[in-house]
Parts: sequence; structure tokens; C-alpha cells
Amino acid sequence: MFNKNNDRRKINDDRRNPDIERRSSDIIIPENKLISEIEILREEFIKTTEKLIRDVKRQDKIMVRSDKRQQKEYDQLQLQLKQVEFLNKEIEETQREIIFTMGAIGESRSKETGNHVRRVAEYSKLLALFYGLDPSTAELLKQASPMHDIGKIAIPDSILNKPGRLTAEERVIMDTHAGLGYEMLRHSTRPLLKIAATVANEHHEKWDGSGYPNGLSGENIHIYGRITAIADVFDALGCDRVYKKAWDDEKIFKLFREERAKHFDPNLIDIFFENLDDFLEIREKLKDIVN
Repeated sequence: MFNKNNDRRKINDDRRNPDIERRSSDIIIPENKLISEIEILREEFIKTTEKLIRDVKRQDKIMVRSDKRQQKEYDQLQLQLKQVEFLNKEIEETQREIIFTMGAIGESRSKETGNHVRRVAEYSKLLALFYGLDPSTAELLKQASPMHDIGKIAIPDSILNKPGRLTAEERVIMDTHAGLGYEMLRHSTRPLLKIAATVANEHHEKWDGSGYPNGLSGENIHIYGRITAIADVFDALGCDRVYKKAWDDEKIFKLFREERAKHFDPNLIDIFFENLDDFLEIREKLKDIVN
């Protein structure tokens, strides 16, 4: 028969028995390999992440230094570029001043005013724009046209400033100024001076082929020469010269209409009359001051 008191005593005795306690402490709980592997992976992940962070920070510092160096180099290049642009503008401005001054010298030797070359320059640009040349080309023609008579510096004063009509021999000498001007300028590689050489050589050619120095005709005459021819003659006829008095406008306009497709490009003459007020405005603005 089951004896509760005896059972309780046995349990208590077992608890006090050191051998039993020792056997229980010797029990080994098996290790969970999955947890171990996860722990290892976690440590490796931390190490890898920390290395990546260090690498990124180091690379970031390198990039910052590189960006600063590149920015400094870029700023230096920009400064040098601005200096080159400034010097180039200075050279171009000096070149324009020299060309204008040389043109004015050529005119002054023949007792003509400096305003003549100024007006011819403005007329040439305006006519070029109305003709359809692009603004940069029209501006170059304006800057080059003052050199149209530069060859006159090689013509003797006795011919250049003769008050009466030239003899046939004197006319031959006078007519050489176009070719002389061309020879002075043709060796330059500068676009402005190349245009000036063309203007000097061709502004006395005529549409019908009767001009000089080469007897060119029609569109074989460069547009620069055709434009400058009209600008030069329009201004020259309206000014006093040693060999003539200034013409009035009606006489000038009559000649232009008569010389359309003879001396002058007919298309350019039409453009001139269509925009006559603009040319007269330039003439008024740059008129000679009479003392």
C-alpha cells in the first residue's frame, strides 16, 4: 500500500545525497550551432562594415582634397583665359586704331578730312548690313574700309594735290594707288588686314568692267570692293576737294541712278536709295566742322 510519508522521506534523502547532486551538474546542454554561426557572421559583418566606413571616409577626404586642387586649377585657368581675352581685345583695338590712323594719314595727304574715312566706314557697314552680310563681317568691313586709299601715301604731292584736271600721264600714276595699297596689305594673315587689302585693290573697279586696276566686272568684284565704292564716291562727291567743289544731293543722286549697272552694283544702288535717310543721318552726324 502506498505510503505517502515514506515517499516524502525518500525524496528528501535523495536531495541531500551528494552523489545525486554531482550527477545532475555533470549534464551538458548541447550547443546551438545555428546561433554560433549567426554570432560569427555578426562579428564579420561588423568588421566588414567598419572597414567600409573607414575606406569611404578616407576616399571622401581624398576627393575633397582633389576637388579643392581641381577647383584651384580651374580658377587659375579661368583667370588666365580672362587675361588672354583682355590682351586679345587690346590687340584688336590697337589694330583698329592703327588702321584708322593710317587711313586718315592717306586722306590728309590729299587735303581731305579725317571725317571722310569715318563716314565711309559707317556707310560701308550700313550698306553691308542692308545687303545681308552678317553683323561681324559688316563690322570688319567698317574697320577695314578706312584703308581704301592707303596707297595714296606713295603718290607725289604734285599729283595728289593738283588743283586742276590730271594729265593722262598723271592719271596713270594716280591710278596706281589701288595696287600700291594692296601690295602694302596683302601679305598679312590677319582677317582685318586681308579685307583691307581687298578693299584697297577693288574699290575703283566698276560693274561694267571699265574700272581699275584689273578691269574686273560684275560679281567678279568682291562685295567689299563694290560696297566701299559706293560709300567712297557718295562721300567724296559731297565734299570739297582741291580739284572740285562739293556737289549738291540731287546731282549726286542723278549720277548714282545713271551709273547703276555701269559704275556701281545695281542691287547695292537700289538698297542705297531704299535706305537713303539712314545714310543721310550718318552724314549729318559726322559732318565736317567748318571753322
